[in-house]
Amino acid sequence: MAKRAISYGRQTIDESDIASVVETLRSGMLTQGPLVEEFERAIADYTGARYAVACSNGTAALHLACLGLGLGAGEKALTSPLTFLASANAALYVGARPEFADIDGLTLNIDPVEIEKKVKKDRSIKAIIPVHFAGTTCRMEEISEIAVKYGLKVIEDACHALGAEWTDSAGKVHKAGSCSHSDLAVFSFHPVKSITTAEGGAITTNNKELYEKLKALRSHGVVKDPARLQRGQGLPWYYEMQHLGFNYRLSDIQCALGISQMKKLDSFVERRAGIAAIYDRLLSKYPFIKIPHAGSQTRSAWHLYPVRIAFDELGVQRQELFRLMSAIGINLQVHYIPVHLQPYYRELGFRPGDFPVAERLYDEEVSLPIYPLLSDEEAGAVAEGLISTLACLSAPAQRAEAV
Repeated sequence: MAKRAISYGRQTIDESDIASVVETLRSGMLTQGPLVEEFERAIADYTGARYAVACSNGTAALHLACLGLGLGAGEKALTSPLTFLASANAALYVGARPEFADIDGLTLNIDPVEIEKKVKKDRSIKAIIPVHFAGTTCRMEEISEIAVKYGLKVIEDACHALGAEWTDSAGKVHKAGSCSHSDLAVFSFHPVKSITTAEGGAITTNNKELYEKLKALRSHGVVKDPARLQRGQGLPWYYEMQHLGFNYRLSDIQCALGISQMKKLDSFVERRAGIAAIYDRLLSKYPFIKIPHAGSQTRSAWHLYPVRIAFDELGVQRQELFRLMSAIGINLQVHYIPVHLQPYYRELGFRPGDFPVAERLYDEEVSLPIYPLLSDEEAGAVAEGLISTLACLSAPAQRAEAV
């Protein structure tokens, strides 16, 4: 039994984070102040993108990205069925329709081969939203080539992948969110992500025009920069609403926490990789468990550690595994119920069997706890608990077969 209850993910907050927030609370500037721009600069500098726009959460970032690119009615955005709902919902928010391409069964990311099949047949697809599932980047070089070939925009959903890297065919290393092969990239700073601002998100881009538009859309569509005003120059109080925007701002309090967290990002990713290595070592010898594949050309941010378990072969019910693991203080999760299987998406015409690779993964996937505060001992307990619990659950089925 675990010495303390182990969740599948949790934030890592220390005294320096707390001190940064307290200092901001005492400063008198709580909402949109200088720390917002400082946090944005830290994100841009880290990823290698020219610009970053902080916003209220990752869903808002996806919405703003679709708005910024002008996606709308009669158009489609193509994404992975293996993602949180927000990746697809963002298209609906702007009046467009989400579409899906199946995943690669090895990397669990959207498959570029399936992307091209879709866009060849359906020219109403105007954008691709590749999701860097579990922290491992998609094959962005191939996706970018498809986008250029068919005149598509690319929004990287990098909400799992702050701190991840990938190497292109020329040997150049790119950070997730650099936008070297995309128009925009979006991040989430929810407590279980690479860093946290409690709730928060950001968009990176290398396009100055997009950057200015996103900043306005984040704050009611309002423009105050004298150089960008259509009239009223010289009036110190003047502002213009040039777009229909939203209140998707992030506060100085949250950005104070984000700035402090960014200083530790690489150590967080390194620790997550260390936990993944422990799981790899302890679980790889069991043929009924398939460990995740990060690939030699990527550095995963290890947001998740998703294993595939041969439940049918073992004669084990996944809900029983969850129940017994919880009883010994170890909490698991599943990522994700494929988006197209949700009732709302069924009403849009999607059906079981549409994306068989993603559906098969859903039947087999279990996410193990992974976060920087998880100790080596606890990671070992998770692996050992998983093996022993599966052995206990499968034994009756195996005995029944023998009879």
